[in-house]
Amino acid sequence: MEGSGVGFSYPNDLHIAWGVMIVLYPYVTGLVAGSFVVGSLYHVFGRQELKPISRLSLVASLGFLIFAPVPLLFHLGQPMRCFNIMITPNFSSAMAAFGVIYAVYFIIVLLEIWLVFRKDIVMNARQNRGILRWFYASLALWTYDVSDESRKLDHKIVVVLAAIGIPAACVLHGYVGFMFGSVKANPYWSTPLMPVIFLTSAITSGIAMMVVLYQILMKFGGRTIEPDCVQSLCKWLWLFAILAVTLELLEIVCIAYERSEEWVVIGTLLSGKLAFSFIGIQLVFGSLIPIILLGIVVLMRPYLTNPLRNTIGFVAALFLLVQVLAMRWNVVIGGQLFSKSLMGFREAYQPGLFEKEGLGVALLIFLASFVFMAIFNRFLPMYEKKENGNGTGDGAKTGFTERREAAKSEEARG
Repeated sequence: MEGSGVGFSYPNDLHIAWGVMIVLYPYVTGLVAGSFVVGSLYHVFGRQELKPISRLSLVASLGFLIFAPVPLLFHLGQPMRCFNIMITPNFSSAMAAFGVIYAVYFIIVLLEIWLVFRKDIVMNARQNRGILRWFYASLALWTYDVSDESRKLDHKIVVVLAAIGIPAACVLHGYVGFMFGSVKANPYWSTPLMPVIFLTSAITSGIAMMVVLYQILMKFGGRTIEPDCVQSLCKWLWLFAILAVTLELLEIVCIAYERSEEWVVIGTLLSGKLAFSFIGIQLVFGSLIPIILLGIVVLMRPYLTNPLRNTIGFVAALFLLVQVLAMRWNVVIGGQLFSKSLMGFREAYQPGLFEKEGLGVALLIFLASFVFMAIFNRFLPMYEKKENGNGTGDGAKTGFTERREAAKSEEARG
């Protein structure tokens, strides 16, 4: 039959089955893997310049991890059945494997965060009273040993967990790419490069998010942005951005060079219905411009001031976040715009705003991770504590509190 689009479409090709929520799911999952990799660069590979952002990266990874499955729950017709994937695992099913992968990675991240923040938890348990003391004491598991020996042991365990977490993070998001790459009926998805493309773009988006979050939090917290930290993040971001874009283009070039029957419809799709999102946003705005900007930051460091370099890196990171989102959109939505007959197209997908799988709900789910980070930071600061002369830390103070106390001291001296 003739579909509502252009050309011949089968009856089951008339509607987009996977919408905004399935676009958001791999995007948030990619932020999980990418932010965890940033923290592991410090804990495992000893990149000391990334120490200021090591805690933030772990908390961000946990925040995104908590809300990563939520888009899937909104997409499901019976979301309560999601627990079946945990209690009745089917190891021959790629979708069922997600439950095991997610649970293992969640445990790794929780243990690593507990060990990294254990000293802060113990100090807060000692300094507070009432409900707060009970809260922090329960988090510390009623263990108050923060001696040098115990902290060294904690660090060793953190290194092991981070080392295990790197391949776990890669499997977590590589699995998402595998889900699309294993769909044989869709020639746009079914390529061996799909898991690798999803993984490299995930790390790119995670590093870009850390660049943006770090600078925003330091600015609003009245703290100094470490130039070496931003410079190192820009170097890694530049590397993975080039790698991700190269693989994305390589996949398209291979399909185009083969000139198979699939390219007739895929080529028309990329140059027609997806021309703006693929060529305009994904390739030019989201890839070419930030790669040039990051190249300026990395190669022309002696000629740039710290504020200018931070600003350029911030803008490039924002562009790359848009690029990865556009890539997810083009893969998920674009892969469903052509008919399985390879002879027709569906009408352009237009998501609603306030419906169950609309843009408004997707935005709220995405912002929920940042709300979690803000609540976490209220109880346990995501930045390193500074040691006072008496050996205690002032990490629980915000930049506003520090400025207010400095003003009070000035008045007292006056």
